[in-house]
Amino acid sequence: MKDTPAVAAEVNGADEQRDYRPGYEVVAERILEFIAESRLVPGDRIPTEKDLAQQLGTSRGVVRDAVKILSALGRVRAHKGRGLFVADEDGMLITSRWGGFFRPVDLDHVLMLFEFRRVQETVAAKLAATRATPAELRTIEVAMQQCRHGYVHGEVDVFNQADDDFHAAVAAASHNTFLDSAVREARRLQRQSSAMVHDTFGEGTAAAVEEHEAIYRAIRDGRPDEAAAATTVHLDRTLEDYRREIQRRLFG
Repeated sequence: MKDTPAVAAEVNGADEQRDYRPGYEVVAERILEFIAESRLVPGDRIPTEKDLAQQLGTSRGVVRDAVKILSALGRVRAHKGRGLFVADEDGMLITSRWGGFFRPVDLDHVLMLFEFRRVQETVAAKLAATRATPAELRTIEVAMQQCRHGYVHGEVDVFNQADDDFHAAVAAASHNTFLDSAVREARRLQRQSSAMVHDTFGEGTAAAVEEHEAIYRAIRDGRPDEAAAATTVHLDRTLEDYRREIQRRLFG
C-alpha cells in the first residue's frame, strides 16, 4: 500500500485545511484502495489492524475506527479470532453513488441524510398503515419489543439490530420496492455514523423506544397520518441526538 507524506499528515490529523477530514475516513479509503490494487475478492483475508497501521503510519485506534466504517458499509468483515476479510458479494453490492461521498461525521451530510430518511420513511409508514399484513405487523411488533428489551437490559448490540429490523420492517410493509430499497440504503449509511458515535446508549434511547411503539400502534390501528407524524417526530429527535454527539466528539 503506497503512502506519501501528504497522506500521512492527513491521516494523523496534521492537515488543518478548512475541508477537514477525520483520519479514519482517509484510512478507510486507503484500505479500499489496497483491496482494489491487490485484486482481492470476497472472502480474501486483508492485513491485520496492526499491519495496516504500520503501512499507513498511523495508530491502530484510527485503523480500528476505519474498519468500523467499512464494516458498517458491508465492505469488510471482522471475524473474531480469525482477522479481517473482504466482504461477501451482498456486502459489496451496496457501494452506491451515495456511499461514495457520504461523510459520517460531517454535520451537513448527516442532516441531508436525515432529510432524505424523513421523506422516505414518513411515506413508508403512511403506506404501511394501510397495507401491512398481519404477519408484517407482527414483525414490526417483535422488532419494537426487542428494542425495548435491548435498552432495558443494557444490550447495545441487541438494540441496534432491533432498531434496524424495525425500520426495515416498516419499509417492507409499505409494499413499495423502491421505498424499501431506499430506506435500507439510507440506514446502511447511517450505520457509519452510528459506528463512530453510538457505541453506547445515547441520551435519546429511552425516547426512541417509546417512539417506535407510537409508530407501531399507528400502523397497527390503520392511522396513516399519525404513523407519518410519529415517524417525523422520531427522526427529528434522533437527528438532534446525532448532532449533539458529533459536536461533543469533535469539539468537546
